[in-house]
Amino acid sequence: MTIEQKLAEFQHSFNQDLLRLTEQLDNKHSVPLKQAMQYSLTNGGKRLRPFLMYLVGEALEVDIKLLQPAAFALECIHSYSLVHDDLPAMDDDDLRRGKPTCHIQFDEATAILAGDALQALAFELIADAEVSSDVKVSWMKDLSHFAGYHGMCSGQALDLAAEDHKANLAELEQIHLHKTAALLRCAVRMACAAKPDLAPEYLTKIDLFASRLGLAFQIQDDVLDVISSTELLGKPQGSDEKLNKSTYPGLLGLAGAKDKTEQVYQSALEQIQDLPYNIELLSLLAQYIVKRQH
Repeated sequence: MTIEQKLAEFQHSFNQDLLRLTEQLDNKHSVPLKQAMQYSLTNGGKRLRPFLMYLVGEALEVDIKLLQPAAFALECIHSYSLVHDDLPAMDDDDLRRGKPTCHIQFDEATAILAGDALQALAFELIADAEVSSDVKVSWMKDLSHFAGYHGMCSGQALDLAAEDHKANLAELEQIHLHKTAALLRCAVRMACAAKPDLAPEYLTKIDLFASRLGLAFQIQDDVLDVISSTELLGKPQGSDEKLNKSTYPGLLGLAGAKDKTEQVYQSALEQIQDLPYNIELLSLLAQYIVKRQH
C-alpha cells in the first residue's frame, strides 16, 4: 500500500468518525450552530495532522485507539482555525476545500461562534478521554500551547502584520513555524505523550522533524498558490498575492522556493533517520507533503 493509499484509507475512516462525533451533539440548543460546526469539521481536508499523530503512534508502538480523542481534538482546533482564518477580518476567503467558507455558507456571526465552539469541544474531548490523568494533562498543555499565543495564534497575528510589507526570510520562517508547523508539532508531541518512557532525546528529534516538516509544507503551499489552480487547491488560486502577503516565491523566486522546500525536507528527514523505530511511513509522508500538487 502506498502512502497515498494509506492516507486515503485513513481519511475515509476518520471522516466517518468525525461525522458520528458531530451527530452526537444534541439539538437542544442552536441547530444552526451545530450545523456550522459539522459543516466546518466534515467538509473534507487532508487530515494530515491526525494522520501524522497516528503514524508517530504506530512507530512508537502506542495503542492507536488511545490516540483517537487527541486526534479528534487536534482536528477540531485545526478546523476552528480555518473558519476564523477565512473571515473577512482575516484572509476574507470565499472557498475552503472547494466549498463555500463557513461565513459564506451560514453568516459571519455563526462562523465565529462555530470556531469558538469547536475549540471548546477539543478540550472537552480530551477531558473525556479514557487515558491516564498524566496523559490528559500533557495533551491539554500541548494543545493549548501550540494552538495559542506561543503557536498558531501568534503565527496568524504575525502573518496579518506582514501584509503590505515585505518580510525577510527570517521573519517569514517565524510566521510559518508558528502558523503552520505548530499544529504538526502538537500532533507528534501528543502521540509521544502516550509513550511516557520515550527518551527525551528521541522526543526532541521527532519534534524537530515535525517543525521542519511544517515549514516545508508551508513553502510548498506558497509554491502551489502560484502554479496550481483553484479547482485543485480547493481555495482561490493567487490569494496570497491578492492579500499582498510575503511568500517564499516572492522572496526567492519560484525556482528558489522549490529549492528551499527540498532543503527543509531533507533537514526534516535527518532528524529521524537514526531513531530506533520504524520511520519508513513518516519518511514517506514527508515526501508526499513536499511533492503534492494540492
